[in-house]
Amino acid sequence: MCSRAASRVTFGKPLATRGNIQDWIAESRIEIEMTRLLVLKAAWLMDTVGNRHARTEISAIKVAAPNMALRVVDRAIQVHGGGGVSDDFHLAYSYAHLRTLRLADGPDEVHKMSIARRELAPHMSREPVASAG
Repeated sequence: MCSRAASRVTFGKPLATRGNIQDWIAESRIEIEMTRLLVLKAAWLMDTVGNRHARTEISAIKVAAPNMALRVVDRAIQVHGGGGVSDDFHLAYSYAHLRTLRLADGPDEVHKMSIARRELAPHMSREPVASAG
């Protein structure tokens, strides 16, 4: 995405000078780093306390990583313009592959439901509080 933004010129200026392109690049870097840290945490927990105690992080990474990759590839397709959906850059292929990957280990909703149940479990033994209205 960065190489293409630096080399592609529209309206007399490189795409890299456009604010929205810079925003996409920054968002992509941030999302990649956040996902890397979540993967690192999940791996560390798996190594130190075992898979059973890392279930929340494992489920989270199964949702976060493919979704992040799809967003980054989608931005790269945008930066590449029509070339992004051609066979010239393999971005369309990557997008289709990543979209399929989101289903390979179960749909996101199943992983999120699992995370939510584990998060809610300590709170479910308490008496429900009636709301006023």
